[in-house]
Amino acid sequence: MQQNEYRQLVDRLNHYSRLYYTLDNPEIPDDEYDRLMRQLRAEEEAHPDWVTPDSPTQRVGDVIYTTFDKVTHTVQMGSLQDVFSEEELWAFHNRCLQVDEHPSYTVEPKIDGLSVSLEYRDGLFVRGSTRGNGFVGEDVTMNLATIQDIPKKLNRPLPYLEVRGEVYMPLSVFKELVTRQIENEEEPFKNPRNAAAGGLRQKDPKITAARRLSVFVFNIQQIEGETIQTHADGLKLLQSLGFKVIPEFPVYTDFADVIEDIHGIDQRRHENDFDIDGAVVKINNLALRETLGATVKFPKWAVAFKYPPEEKETTLRDIEIQVGRTGALTPTAIFDSVTLAGTSVSRATLHNQDFISEKDIRIGDTILVRKAGEIIPEVLKVVRHAPDSEPFQIPSHCPVCGSKTVRDNDEAVIRCINPACPATIKRSIVHFASRNAMDIEGLGPAMVDLLVDNGLIHSVADLYELSAEQLTGFERVGEISAGNLISAIAASKGRGLARLLFGLGVRNVGEKAAQLIAAHFGSMDRLLAAGKDDIWQKKENIIPGIGEVIADSLLEYLSREETRQLAAHLGALGVKMTEEQVEKGTALAGSSFVLTGTLPTLTRKQASQLIEQNGGKVTASVSKKTSYLLAGEDAGSKLTKAQQLGITILTEQQFLEMIPSDEQSSR
Repeated sequence: MQQNEYRQLVDRLNHYSRLYYTLDNPEIPDDEYDRLMRQLRAEEEAHPDWVTPDSPTQRVGDVIYTTFDKVTHTVQMGSLQDVFSEEELWAFHNRCLQVDEHPSYTVEPKIDGLSVSLEYRDGLFVRGSTRGNGFVGEDVTMNLATIQDIPKKLNRPLPYLEVRGEVYMPLSVFKELVTRQIENEEEPFKNPRNAAAGGLRQKDPKITAARRLSVFVFNIQQIEGETIQTHADGLKLLQSLGFKVIPEFPVYTDFADVIEDIHGIDQRRHENDFDIDGAVVKINNLALRETLGATVKFPKWAVAFKYPPEEKETTLRDIEIQVGRTGALTPTAIFDSVTLAGTSVSRATLHNQDFISEKDIRIGDTILVRKAGEIIPEVLKVVRHAPDSEPFQIPSHCPVCGSKTVRDNDEAVIRCINPACPATIKRSIVHFASRNAMDIEGLGPAMVDLLVDNGLIHSVADLYELSAEQLTGFERVGEISAGNLISAIAASKGRGLARLLFGLGVRNVGEKAAQLIAAHFGSMDRLLAAGKDDIWQKKENIIPGIGEVIADSLLEYLSREETRQLAAHLGALGVKMTEEQVEKGTALAGSSFVLTGTLPTLTRKQASQLIEQNGGKVTASVSKKTSYLLAGEDAGSKLTKAQQLGITILTEQQFLEMIPSDEQSSR
């Protein structure tokens, strides 16, 4: 490799690293990234004079976000050196033997998540931060506080404790999330790690809470009030304090047992509800760790054995085209069944025509497949083309209704634009009835197929004119189930404008956007009368969180004559077309608050609601822009920082004196 090729490799890996660590949107598989990193390290060992500070081998993680306050780690949060073979594992053991003739080791599954630091003072959780670049991370305390696995108060107080853990999204939660994203025709997360990282970096802790994240704590960074000699004893102590740690952390003195356990974890990893990408081997004795020390980037007392991804070859038998609720044509690969991550797999999405063309996927090909994040089947590449195979093209006409399809100018999506397409109607009704929309229990895909195929409904409005007698005429639909469905449909009339708007399936208008729009306009009539300047303006954020793309999609939908007719029809049938609007006071307008400690009478939620109801804003961390710190008992580092910055500190009583008495009584 020439030096210019080395520079190109550094630039490529920096690009991939930024996508992975900073944007939570990896462009290449982990094993390909690992292969390129091994190549880079080999070149740098051969040419040490080539190495520059921007090389990804010279730092941990990637750049840190500016969304949150920075946290300087007292104890560096380094990464682990990856190894990929038994030979490398034995080499690690031999290096340890040079310092101690009888080292002992722990072996733990390597959770594929986001590394965080958790700090406690006098037994209370006071701060949580991301790893960042290993030296400086981000303060995400408010978001971490939403994770149920993180104790807010330890079972017994210690003067100070800092632990390190791995935040992850359980595989069962990830599967539900991806299913919803696919149903809503959103771009699904590539793996649980990225879903977890994206959830932890939300400005709104409520969004983090909705991601249902979990954490495993795996190391003590600093401790006061206890003395521990071994890593295993430290994990036992953490368990007794209320932390969630890996269920098993065996200690071995024979390194052959370490190797055997690593392979055992690999064989059992599909039994867990968390994603494992390897096993971590650590020196158990903490004093020996100090002796072994660390390099600039890695501790010398631990390594991470990375498991190769499970990939299998199979034959592509067909490519099915499915039509979604917005008319999007999605190609799905149908291939000979293979077992991946412990389950049988025979289907995988091919996303769009660009994906198919880029990989030159053809029916009859031998393809390589795997499960992304152990959950989502994906086609990696074509191994070889079948004889006489031909490039595949998504049809120019809808496979369901025969209408001509069109490709969006700004997207790779090909759509059927026939509003009467049965496939589009069915998917839109299923979405309308989904839990986060109108929540009509019993109206699943099978029932929708039955109703549409038999001509009983042609739009969501027709649901509200169904009768139990119409349903009981069908096989396997009894009087009780028919009555329950009609009752569920009737109950959905009162859901309100936000859920109705989300249920109508406007492109780019998700659940949160629908809530913001409904809260702003208050009624369907006002929404239908709105122009673009009422929703979005270039120089003014009319509705916080609503940008031009959402505004354009919403206006395009509202401008259709069929939309106006549908709205009128739904209103005439008694569907609620309004959203209650909470009038905000102005007593705290323009002020931003940070909350810390335990207040005498108010919960954090109650205090936050009072602030927002009176025009104020609640933020997660103290900065120069903070107006007030509302502090209770056991206030932590936020109080210290506020004092350093000269920010006004309020007691609960002082805070309540700033709010009109009628607002206080409503809490």
